[in-house]
Amino acid sequence: MGPREGDKLWQRHIANSLALVDAIPQGVDVADIGSGAGLPGIPLAIVRPDLRVTLIESLQRRTDFLELAVEELGLEDRVTVVRGRAEEVKDRFDVVTCRAVAPLDKLLRWTTPLFAPDGALVALKGASAEEEIRKAAKLLKANKQTAAIIELQAAPGVEGTRAIRVTRAGS
Repeated sequence: MGPREGDKLWQRHIANSLALVDAIPQGVDVADIGSGAGLPGIPLAIVRPDLRVTLIESLQRRTDFLELAVEELGLEDRVTVVRGRAEEVKDRFDVVTCRAVAPLDKLLRWTTPLFAPDGALVALKGASAEEEIRKAAKLLKANKQTAAIIELQAAPGVEGTRAIRVTRAGS
């Protein structure tokens, strides 16, 4: 988030993150890669106490902020902060999320190893979703994965967004 983002904080960042609330199954382990300011991971953890969330961020100053935020919000029992890149993480997750991290083809290279056996990627994408799926088609096929666009909305009257859900074919 930039210094001029204050007036757009709710609509552009928080509501966009909360649009994922119904796209994630109950009681699962979630990894938020490239968590940055904790979006979408922290808002999801606040409104979905059934989730166990791991915030993965490579920059020390951001992980320092995330650790402070998790402590201040009282989320330490179910939110973990990991400093590192997605490709360095050895754990497996039911759902991997991200927001404004990279194009789908790069995301697949980084996140597929993080999937539990029936795991999925749910990446907030907005208007670029179709084009990103098209560009990643060969990689999706090679990985035996399918991608679908899901329309999301955080609340009535709040602008909706789109995400790409990637699963293993047949899942």
